[in-house]
Amino acid sequence: MLQDNHQLQAGGAFALSVGNDTITSGEVVRRLSGTLRKLAQKSSWENFQKEARPMVEQSVINSISNILLYNEAKKEAGDDIDDRLKKTVDSEVKRFVSEYGGDSAAAEEALKREGFDGWQDFKDYHKRFILSQSYLSSKLPEQKPVTYNEILERYNQLKDSTYTTEGKIAFQLIDIQPANLKILDPNKDAQSVARELAKDLLERTKSGEDFGELAKKYSQDPWAQFGGQWKPLNPQSLAKPYDILAQQAEKMNIGEIAGPIETDEHIFIMKLTDKTDKETKPLPEVQKEIEKTIIAERNRAAMEKINRQIVQSTSFPEKDEFITFCLQKIYQANRQ
Repeated sequence: MLQDNHQLQAGGAFALSVGNDTITSGEVVRRLSGTLRKLAQKSSWENFQKEARPMVEQSVINSISNILLYNEAKKEAGDDIDDRLKKTVDSEVKRFVSEYGGDSAAAEEALKREGFDGWQDFKDYHKRFILSQSYLSSKLPEQKPVTYNEILERYNQLKDSTYTTEGKIAFQLIDIQPANLKILDPNKDAQSVARELAKDLLERTKSGEDFGELAKKYSQDPWAQFGGQWKPLNPQSLAKPYDILAQQAEKMNIGEIAGPIETDEHIFIMKLTDKTDKETKPLPEVQKEIEKTIIAERNRAAMEKINRQIVQSTSFPEKDEFITFCLQKIYQANRQ
């Protein structure tokens, strides 16, 4: 059983004492039950405990940290800090309600789904969060300037994934497949008939006939019913035998028609309807953004270090048992 700093509350809930505050199993369960519902429903207790424990443990540690940080922050801020924060917290309540069209009842239901036990719990959370973050910010070490080499290294890391927009092409296609043609003249083979058809259709498109209507009638690919119009795509994503179209599109301007483009099993006529080139933002354009990101990461790392030091300075020998109890409650609630 949980002892010493733990209290058994009504309804079978336990509370972990942190200074003059408490963390109840109920608030942990409310916060994580929905997130862990599927895992609880499909897992044995042994597997659930193994997989879910890191998340529950982190949640409890965060709660401990928030309380300790708030207590430290309040010592420095003075006893009247609650009154000074009231206006800011009330503004946060109004902002939250406005997200639900001003419907207070809907907003309250939403905050309960997020694990809050009513508006006062919501206000207390934001009061603690604002003051704690302010306290952490005041304890940050003096920032060293971000060097150009740091910015360049980060740019090279992010260039392809973040700062590059892949090129795209869109086109209409008449796809003639010799193997699927009906051959009426026994003296002609499918390939020669397909070539003749492709040549005729190419001339007709260049003479002004509607490409889409010809595609609907003669094309044999899945997009024929849409006038042969393919959705915009990265040329590199085209698989065989359609990859040859990407090579052709590089040489074309929007609106141009190319063909016949012949492969082993297809003869294509393609009309390029759109094309954008691959583009990478140059370093000078994103340099300030990268610098802000590096500073934010430094601050976050420093805050986490301060946070860990505060938590580690206080012993909670019953924490593991409390986490196990919360796991049991979450598991039971989702198995009923």
